[in-house]
Amino acid sequence: MLKLLFSIFLILVVTPLQAQSIRLKAHHMLPPVAPGHSMMLAPWVEKVEQESGGRLEIDIYPLMHLGGQASALTDQAYDGIVDIVWTLPGYTPGRFPRIEVFELPFLAAHPVVMNFAIQDFLENHPEEFDGYKLISVFVHAGQLIHSKVPIHTTAELAGLKYRIPARISAWMVESWGGTPIGTTVQKIPEMLSKGIVDAALIPYEASFALKIHDMVDYHILLDDETWPRLNAQVLMVIMNLQTYDRLPLNLKGVIDANSGRNVAKWMGETWVEMERAGELAAEASGEFIYLPREEVELLRQKSQRQVAERWISVVENAGIDGRALVDEATALLEHYGQLFAAGALE
Repeated sequence: MLKLLFSIFLILVVTPLQAQSIRLKAHHMLPPVAPGHSMMLAPWVEKVEQESGGRLEIDIYPLMHLGGQASALTDQAYDGIVDIVWTLPGYTPGRFPRIEVFELPFLAAHPVVMNFAIQDFLENHPEEFDGYKLISVFVHAGQLIHSKVPIHTTAELAGLKYRIPARISAWMVESWGGTPIGTTVQKIPEMLSKGIVDAALIPYEASFALKIHDMVDYHILLDDETWPRLNAQVLMVIMNLQTYDRLPLNLKGVIDANSGRNVAKWMGETWVEMERAGELAAEASGEFIYLPREEVELLRQKSQRQVAERWISVVENAGIDGRALVDEATALLEHYGQLFAAGALE
């Protein structure tokens, strides 16, 4: 009789507790209409929820709805104010110094190639994200210049004001003789409409969500055999480590199955897909200008001489061998570029 009563107790009390769902908060700075939200983060959340059997429920809060500036997202995840954030390492310059190497000019490649290279790089440098559960570090499809004025030569880059996302892009603009003005993406339309900037460095994905194609007439790319973008911007999805550690083992497995190398290819391919709408809108409303090969080579030499060397010097002051990181990143990109060209990246 006692055994029967105990069994009933387990059924009525213990089982419902075990089946109780865990609710998490994900916070980011993008508007809900942005493809990064609708085509990447929201589908990722939906997949995690489904694979958890409904035991994980993740509420997404876009546009900083939970408060703070975009630069605070990293701390919000670290401190447990929220559980998951989508943000840029570049919003907190110097905090994640090693991963910045993938933002250097003329290292940009197809996002799938870059994402796989980044996974190897982080396995070699796990200290870069100590204190976080790292879900993914990835890149967008690369920055181009959306400009109010035509730009056909490197000389014409000088004297203009550019919206930039992070310090590597700022140094790149300074190497051109331009003025960098840093801000988050949602402020770009206001800056363009008020003449605060002449141009913005962003991919097509962000430009489409913000209707930048209605504000500028020219879209400047590189006539380059490898990739026509100036540089890539590193992004990340990170999780509060204590939140992850408290999860049951099977739910940790769901997060792990949707992290790192397991999502690298999907994220790269999705970003290329996200670019298409913005590219079509830019083509319909403005003009594509490709800097000629000789101008691209001038820009490459200037960027490597000024931007790369400046970054190497800055991180070396923090005790990091920046030149070795450039060599490592370059070798990884070449390796995965070859595999990608052969159709051998899975």
